[in-house]
Amino acid sequence: MGVCYYWGFSGEILQGENGEGGGGAAVIRCERLWKIFGARAQAALAAVRERGAGKRQLMDEFGCALGVADATFEVREGEVFCIMGLSGSGKSTLIRHINRLIEPTAGDIFIHGENIGKLGDDALRRLRASKIGMVFQNMALLPHRTARENAALPLEIRAMEKAERNTAADRALAAVNLDGWEECYPDELSGGMQQRVGLARALAADPDILLMDEPFSALDPLIRRQLQDQFLDLSQRMRKTTVFITHDLDEAIRIGNRIAIMKDGVLVQTGTPEEIVTAPADDYVADFVAGISKLNLVTARKIMQPLDAWRAEHDGEAPPAESPDAPPDCALDALVDLAVDTAHPIVIKAGGKMVGVVTKKTLLRGIQGKADSA
Repeated sequence: MGVCYYWGFSGEILQGENGEGGGGAAVIRCERLWKIFGARAQAALAAVRERGAGKRQLMDEFGCALGVADATFEVREGEVFCIMGLSGSGKSTLIRHINRLIEPTAGDIFIHGENIGKLGDDALRRLRASKIGMVFQNMALLPHRTARENAALPLEIRAMEKAERNTAADRALAAVNLDGWEECYPDELSGGMQQRVGLARALAADPDILLMDEPFSALDPLIRRQLQDQFLDLSQRMRKTTVFITHDLDEAIRIGNRIAIMKDGVLVQTGTPEEIVTAPADDYVADFVAGISKLNLVTARKIMQPLDAWRAEHDGEAPPAESPDAPPDCALDALVDLAVDTAHPIVIKAGGKMVGVVTKKTLLRGIQGKADSA
């Protein structure tokens, strides 16, 4: 991929790989994170650790609810990390630990290597004000404030001069395509526009981290998809490190560089969308991904037969010279288009060199969700 340039809200020019996320250092790191709700949380935690007590047992014996169980993960710089699961799986509880809206029962959360559990009240407020922006499903706009005033609110809390904060708010509103609507009040805006004001409010302070808790789930499907497209564009241009909560696998696959699937407070599987769909960790994940089309998700890299294996099967011969070629990140859908116009296998090339081969058999197996190069 080529190099692209993008602008932060502070105006500086940044640089990164075109369309890629998550290649940098860990910005967020959670280690052995537990959250048990209830007055006897520590006793309940001991029961889990010592004798493997389950969620039902914790409620019956201690009157405690298990929210998050031993969660460990990293979110890298510029990455969109999606956490998904059914209602009650613990995903919203987990995201609220990252800015200490919820205190953990055990475990640690690090932001840029700093253990936020050790921060005092003043330092925590500074972290939230300068480093982290949060967008909720209910955007909670103040009805008596204009779009500009709502977007500028975090900067007002930081005591920024009015002219400066209004300039930053207008820049954020323009980034979410709301330029011209700055003086409108929330009741003059559609639901999708109100949600964009909420996103602009999170972006106005130019935070390193965005925490987004099902921000689009209450919207109509068409508006939801439009906002997903807009968020994808913003995330690629501004390279914000993002934790995105959703219960919709289609949304997670569309938005996320990586996906973590939760069940009963446990991170069941974490991986790229391709890894989640093609190699589910258990039946729970398999049920989630059963209806997902693989045509635009699975790539040649996943299903190709390595070149040396091809040659071993064909007496050392290379694929025919007439074979079409494709890059390793070519999706199944494009491979199908190549395959229907040729009787030859498809040669996969990286850096101008042959690295693998996709036959019609491996292509069909890939469409089925099986990487079978036999």
